[in-house]
Amino acid sequence: MELRVLTYFLTVASEKTISKAAEVLHLSQPTLSKQLKELEEELGVTLFTRGNRFITLTEDGIYLMNRGKEILSLVESTTTNLIKNEIISGQITIGGGETQAFEFLGRIFHDLRNDYPEIDIHLYSGNADDVLEKIDTGLLDFGLVIDPVEKQKYEYIRLPLIDSWGILVNNLHPLANLDKVQPKDIQRTPLLISNQSLVDNQLSEWLGGNMDHFNVIGTYNLLYNASLLVKENVASVLCIDGIVNTTNTNLTFVPFSPPLSANVNLVWKKDQFFSRASKEFLRMIKASL
Repeated sequence: MELRVLTYFLTVASEKTISKAAEVLHLSQPTLSKQLKELEEELGVTLFTRGNRFITLTEDGIYLMNRGKEILSLVESTTTNLIKNEIISGQITIGGGETQAFEFLGRIFHDLRNDYPEIDIHLYSGNADDVLEKIDTGLLDFGLVIDPVEKQKYEYIRLPLIDSWGILVNNLHPLANLDKVQPKDIQRTPLLISNQSLVDNQLSEWLGGNMDHFNVIGTYNLLYNASLLVKENVASVLCIDGIVNTTNTNLTFVPFSPPLSANVNLVWKKDQFFSRASKEFLRMIKASL
């Protein structure tokens, strides 16, 4: 499958008609239709269902669209990082969950961009499972992940930062009046918990080893939307401190007792071949420590 034909396919998927896609690509409709038919024959799948007005992606078509976007993004970042070798330029891609550790990285990026203003920075937000998957496929250079997370197959640096766990509650909730909460305090409280796989184990251990004794009504990926449910007093959220600003809101963060903390790590793939921009970023991280 040629990248040129993949671009044709993604354009058709975006425009939803052969005619509009042909205009965008400056091709004739018969030429574009022929290219798409040959792509389907090459892959042995049907990518589109052709309707009277619009085309609809099949399940295989949706899969190719999602992976195709990632492929072209990887090609673009690779190309960018190979050009302009006379100066340090290019892209750094980094993903991470919600943590105040990004402020630490922000200071590094500030110094990096002062020295090398042609470096571009691309951020991706997701939990550790999402981030590590994109590191594995080469879509991210680095990941900022919060323990517990399996780091055996990655290189990593433990940052000098600690995240602390607690519960985010509506100010009308009785827990909002406490300085700290213990597992027994939240047994009947409707809870949202992180859907990150290993976090479940850590929270379960703090809660006493059996989450079935607690009223878990759902999960969240990133905290902001979950906090909106707390504002409406739908549920309370087990989360890390400092991610949601509770000042002048109807929200209160109450830390756990006994404390539950987590280390923050910068990770990357072993034997990773870095661009000059990424090498300089990593050098500055190590120097700051």
